[in-house]
Amino acid sequence: MSEKLMKRLMILFACVVMISVAVIYFTFDIRALEYLSMFEPKCILLALACLTVGLFFDGLRLITLADVTGAKLTLKQVVNVVLSNYFLALVTPGASGGAIAQIMFMRKAGVPVAKATVVVLVRTIMSIFFLILLVPVVLHSDNDIGEWMPASVITAVSLIFISLPILAFFLMRTSYPERWLDKLTRKFSYTTRQNCFIWYEEFKNAFVVMAKHPLKVFRAFLESGLSLLGIYATVPAFFTGLNNFSFDLFQVMGRMILLNLVLYFSPTPGGSGVAEVGFVALFSNILPDGVVGIMAVLWRFAAEYLPFLLGAFVSIRAFGADVMNMANLTGGKKK
Repeated sequence: MSEKLMKRLMILFACVVMISVAVIYFTFDIRALEYLSMFEPKCILLALACLTVGLFFDGLRLITLADVTGAKLTLKQVVNVVLSNYFLALVTPGASGGAIAQIMFMRKAGVPVAKATVVVLVRTIMSIFFLILLVPVVLHSDNDIGEWMPASVITAVSLIFISLPILAFFLMRTSYPERWLDKLTRKFSYTTRQNCFIWYEEFKNAFVVMAKHPLKVFRAFLESGLSLLGIYATVPAFFTGLNNFSFDLFQVMGRMILLNLVLYFSPTPGGSGVAEVGFVALFSNILPDGVVGIMAVLWRFAAEYLPFLLGAFVSIRAFGADVMNMANLTGGKKK
């Protein structure tokens, strides 16, 4: 195994262990032992089933979007793309490697880089847009969150969340974004400025592709939503393992939507640290005393670290131990 990959994996392992231990240590309560003694292990199977459903629809979304661009992927290739995203996202800053991993596997499957880039970008846009559309529902339905903000603020935030994607869609059909980008990047270096315009063109191309195939895009959007909800459902699945504990399923899923929307913009690899702290903040008043940290760790292992291990297997098997350097080269060529 390459020294660079080994170093990244060791750092990731150390971070995961330290974060997990810290979260459990600072949230643990002696009363948690009562709940843990009655914990139903079968809920783990339910959580894995939810994860499987989420990954299944993630794969369907990939097939649908690839079909939009005229590309075809086999089942094995789809599995590799979906799982590799988890692997490189967790070992690169800001989860930037996830997109590169997907492009690498699609290019290996014979999909041109330009088409692969559009597919990856649209997948990300769809996920974020789906969560944004649900934010108003979550804010208005969760009474606890409503206590933090006045109704007028919630309404204003909801309108902003809904209008921004729509506004962006119409702006892409004008020359205004290019003018604004030109003004904003005038003091940047030539390379940085060039990269900004390249990413903008890719973003614009993604919107063009979506506009040409509205029905397929809508289908992919639904598959995107089902994928996210399936993966988030691992949390209430674990909650069912706590006997004599009742919870509001819609409230739990709503808070998972808010948390994961934030994680899309987290600067840490795979949202490490931010995810656990956010989980504790959102669920400490829902769960029994002392178990919120344990639930946070269970969620991260089921929804992130298990797919990460599977992604590591398929990525290293496909590209060898030098996969990190190949990802860097791919990212460089892409720019």
